[in-house]
Amino acid sequence: MFKFFLILCSVFTAISGLGAAQTTVRVEPANLQGPQPLQEQTGTAAIRDYLQSWKSLRAAVEQNRADLLDPDFVGTARDQLARTIQEQAALGIHTRYQDRAHDLHIVFYSPEGLSIELIDKVEYDVQVLDHDKVETAQRVSARYLVILPPAEVRWRVRVFQVELE
Repeated sequence: MFKFFLILCSVFTAISGLGAAQTTVRVEPANLQGPQPLQEQTGTAAIRDYLQSWKSLRAAVEQNRADLLDPDFVGTARDQLARTIQEQAALGIHTRYQDRAHDLHIVFYSPEGLSIELIDKVEYDVQVLDHDKVETAQRVSARYLVILPPAEVRWRVRVFQVELE
């Protein structure tokens, strides 16, 4: 499992993309109850794709382009985020996110392999900008409930519910 953690840290560091800030990722070992065990390769792919979704989210809300969500978000998660982007674009603002830390725990893997549920305790910085002038900035700690169904060649985020801490 330690090897699994190191792989994910290096994957996320490679995709984090914004500035010199280093994002830390900690993955709790999966302790699933049920008939189907989670294979290490499956868990690694799901976490990698979930962390990639943060990159798409950052680009989409910063550029006010909901189409940038398409590779990584589907269903309810995509619809809610697209609505947020539409609302902020109408106000003439955009948002800048920088995730700082993810503490991930896979809590469910469906017997048919059709979804993975995870909890992400994440810390991130968020800035709201009006014509590139920072209006507000804050550090946020939140807990996300995430459901990932598999798609053609990757896992995509279908549910992305937040509870602020």
